[in-house]
Amino acid sequence: MFLVNKMYKNRLSQLEYRNNIKQRETAKKLGISEGLYSRYKNEVQIFPIKKLVNLCNIYNISLDYIFEFTDRMNYPYIDCEINIELLSKRLKEFRNKSKLTQEKLANILSIGKGTIAEYENGKYTLSTYSLFIICSKYHISADYLLGRTDINMRMC
Repeated sequence: MFLVNKMYKNRLSQLEYRNNIKQRETAKKLGISEGLYSRYKNEVQIFPIKKLVNLCNIYNISLDYIFEFTDRMNYPYIDCEINIELLSKRLKEFRNKSKLTQEKLANILSIGKGTIAEYENGKYTLSTYSLFIICSKYHISADYLLGRTDINMRMC
């Protein structure tokens, strides 16, 4: 199993500090309580991917930056939304290129094989945890995998 220490905690703290942003301001912009935002920020609870993308959109930063995959804060031509069609296509392409079966990828992510099939069929969006693990382990851009950009900066 691939262990995760920190997905986004450091960058969220840096973002607040550098821009003099208060937790309550971000929570309000996200439409959640300050307490819930604090739990997400401190990784007591994992940020749902749609909320994390929303946070990136609010502050005009990429997921790759938040996940500390790059020091580049954003990409040109980034889409604000997750493109589920591209996500399912790119996930399957990545899995096949990496010679991973759905079962093997499911084991790496500690989820059921059926969940991988549902991701690849566009039924569900990847969870934040699954996205982070795939992108960390296989050096893929989170923004690329989610269809927010056509630039796979981590592979360049």
